[in-house]
Amino acid sequence: MGASTRKAEPFRGAASFLPEKRTLPALRDAVQSCRGCDLYRHATQAVFGEGPKKARLVFIGEQPGNEEDIQGHPFVGPAGVLLDRALGDASIDRAETYVTNVVKHFKFEGRGKRRIHQKPRIGEIKACEPWLEAEIELIRPEVIVCLGATAAQTLLGAKFRLTKSRGVPLEHPWAPHVVATIHPSAILRAPDAVQRHEEYSRFVADLKGARLLLTVKP
Repeated sequence: MGASTRKAEPFRGAASFLPEKRTLPALRDAVQSCRGCDLYRHATQAVFGEGPKKARLVFIGEQPGNEEDIQGHPFVGPAGVLLDRALGDASIDRAETYVTNVVKHFKFEGRGKRRIHQKPRIGEIKACEPWLEAEIELIRPEVIVCLGATAAQTLLGAKFRLTKSRGVPLEHPWAPHVVATIHPSAILRAPDAVQRHEEYSRFVADLKGARLLLTVKP
């Protein structure tokens, strides 16, 4: 069989790269050695989640972007700046939340000096999923907010449609409540200021709804 017709080998997956001792610091160190798929070959580094282990609210995006890949921290680029602003407007303290991504390496296409985001394939998402699952098992949040369709479909299945079930709390083995909303980068891509304002207002409303799902502390 020629090379052009040979099926691509499946990715090894991240499971064998997870440390025996499961703590967030141990996972954060171990992820840098992950070779579960090919995305590590071109990324600067893996970008793990950040936030307190006792976080009651977890935000999950698709993957790190250009700035995240360079700095090594999640949601520090333009979308992260917008997320911080929206969290403030929704009366949510980011320091009390945990933020992470489905995929830990930046997938991109080079165009001159620019690196343009590319959506990860299903095989890459599946290969990376053990890292996300390990994070959630340690944190045990009350509410998970999926930012964007990729994160939502990773947790809620390929048939999930953000257009139909945005902001609707759903039961999930990983948390009592899982809700999905748009990724903040979608707001930045809105064609004009009016639409950006509308999308931002709706995004903040979704975040407020997620906050209200948290149990009231005595």
